[in-house]
Amino acid sequence: MMDISIFLAKFWGWYFMLFFVLFMVYPKRIKQMFLFAREDQFMIILSILGIIIGLLHILAHNIWVTDWRIIITLFGWFSLMKGISQFAFPGFATKWVNNIDYKWFQFILFLLFLVGLILLNQAYQWVLY
Repeated sequence: MMDISIFLAKFWGWYFMLFFVLFMVYPKRIKQMFLFAREDQFMIILSILGIIIGLLHILAHNIWVTDWRIIITLFGWFSLMKGISQFAFPGFATKWVNNIDYKWFQFILFLLFLVGLILLNQAYQWVLY
């Protein structure tokens, strides 16, 4: 049976890599996503998904250690907190999204790409160090 940390490292790593490539190939999707985020219904759906994903993630992987696995644990907690805050304060979440600059989103996307590479390296041991 695969270790849950390895499974989640593969999941999040491939997820970040895939979305980085998709957003770079189809940049108009970023603008569409920001337009959707202005809608309260979209924020409610995102918040419910964030809460579900966060809770499942924390129940499966709540490992507080000082190695790469802390990244995975923090993703679960971040997802849960983001979902709760979006649900409780949808106006604040919408205002926050409206204030994000397109360039900052690309920078954050690139950082997540790097985190994805780190997680995939941990999962597949491509580069040993």
